[in-house]
Amino acid sequence: MLYKFLKLIVTIGLKLYYGQIKVSNAKELNSPGAKIIIANHPNTLMDAWMIGYASKKPIYYMAKGTFFTSRFKRKLLTSLGMIPINRSADGNTKGVSNVDSFEMCYRLLEEGKSLVIFPEGTSYSERLLRKLKSGSARIALQTELRNKGELGLKIIPVGLVYLEPAKFRSSVLINVGAPISPLKFLPQFQTDTLKAARQLTAVFKKELSQLLVGSETKEHETLADKIIGILVSSYSLDTPKGLEHDISFIKKVNEKVIDISRKAPESIKDLEQLVYQIEWQVEKLDVKSEFLDRKFRSGMFVRQILQSIIGLILGLPFFLWGMIHNAIPYYFADWVIPKIVKDIEYFAPLAVLLGLITYPLNYFGFVVLAHYAFGLDGWNQLFYFATMPISGLFAYYFYHYYKHITFKLSFTMLMKSEGDAVAALKKDRKELRDLILG
Repeated sequence: MLYKFLKLIVTIGLKLYYGQIKVSNAKELNSPGAKIIIANHPNTLMDAWMIGYASKKPIYYMAKGTFFTSRFKRKLLTSLGMIPINRSADGNTKGVSNVDSFEMCYRLLEEGKSLVIFPEGTSYSERLLRKLKSGSARIALQTELRNKGELGLKIIPVGLVYLEPAKFRSSVLINVGAPISPLKFLPQFQTDTLKAARQLTAVFKKELSQLLVGSETKEHETLADKIIGILVSSYSLDTPKGLEHDISFIKKVNEKVIDISRKAPESIKDLEQLVYQIEWQVEKLDVKSEFLDRKFRSGMFVRQILQSIIGLILGLPFFLWGMIHNAIPYYFADWVIPKIVKDIEYFAPLAVLLGLITYPLNYFGFVVLAHYAFGLDGWNQLFYFATMPISGLFAYYFYHYYKHITFKLSFTMLMKSEGDAVAALKKDRKELRDLILG
């Protein structure tokens, strides 16, 4: 009951924080039978929540023992389906036994349950798939060995692809792969435990890599992200639209960077220099890169800006309503989260947790205030409460629309005053596009 209630609450938080969450091949997660779900780990708690969101069946998680430092925490977290494990990097946590935890994993799988393991072990905000620990392979093989290879255990690889993990209203793809059977490696596991586990782990890495969009090194990933920032555009006809196409575009850029580094490693420096040159020009001119894809006609731009200004004027009262009722929790989160954690991969889950507490309290406070100040009661209170989160989202999009219009106005003025510089920037950007996209 507690699991279902918390899943509902967390699902609401995820839906509000991310603009789009898409699950590909969800039927594998919800198929009958015992399964180990393995996934990359770029976004700490958010990764576990995403898999829980995608799975209709209750799932159990392996979590580091340092979360279970008291009897109360152990009881609470265990009731939420979390299984403690002492990692060598953390040392032993009092009250946590790896032998007992592994035994619990075996029993859960033998009962046909689903167990989630993040074989990278630690979480970092990057698309690069890091070295996998062999623990998930050992658990799979040992479980089948206990059941003489008759359990039918499946390992389901899941690629978690966040377009911008910490950004509010960004998108996520939960990419579920085909099931992997450990039975091929079971005979060897009986004679050489370590070798069999390593070979099965290599299969896990290969299958997970195909579900992700990462590069081979952090340096290449950083370069690819810069290129994506320069080339992605809502105005370009050859830039794909939609979440799956966005991810396909990211993958294509990463693959091109890898291809260049392998076939012509000396050209990577030239590519980095071109990217730096474009970024420098974009910053100097203070222009949105995607505006360079638009055919500039001053009359059309002016007409669009005037229409947009009218829209801004009409929407301003709703924006102010949203700001008044959402500013406190919004800016509180922006202020407090960097003080609590320094690593970016903790920002999104902490923002969701804080939001699930602070926003309802904030709205309830306004309702109480309206009741005593204006005598607001009954259905009027409910309607007033409902307007606050809706107007908050409107305010968020209104502000970004306003920023878009100001950039468009600046671009119009820039084309009048710095036309040659913009033309040079367009030329460099086209050179980069031709190099990466062909």
